[in-house]
Amino acid sequence: MPFVRGARLSKISAGVLALSLVSLSACASRGNDDGGFRLFGGGDADEAPAASISVNGYLWRASLDTLSFMPLVSADPYGGLIITDWYSSEELPNERFKATVYILDSRLRADGLNVALFKQVRGADGQWTDAPPSAQTEVDLENAILTRARQLRLSNIRG
Repeated sequence: MPFVRGARLSKISAGVLALSLVSLSACASRGNDDGGFRLFGGGDADEAPAASISVNGYLWRASLDTLSFMPLVSADPYGGLIITDWYSSEELPNERFKATVYILDSRLRADGLNVALFKQVRGADGQWTDAPPSAQTEVDLENAILTRARQLRLSNIRG
């Protein structure tokens, strides 16, 4: 039998094509009364699960309000993560702070919030070096966010 170039390749291609068609037919709609073909289960909108924010809206809004003086780097309402950029006040230009807020729960609770604060100090050589922030500053920031969240909730209840 003489060697036929591409004979093996054409058998492989035919096999892949057949496998693709079988896979594609599995994607056809199930229970579609109109006889149409829906690729990848493109059903009605009410069949799809609704996307919702899994964090507490009051904590989210209060966090953004409380940290509004700091520039934002990232804000993810679905993951409950807010990251700010470095902020330095005019009174203390040799210190700068950065905050990361984690909203951990969909309920308005004190343990549903975590604030991580980072501090850097400019040395005599002009380089920024990490310094430990005061633990009380993190607590004060968490309390300010919680207080603002309670205010937002009460104002929403009162109408």
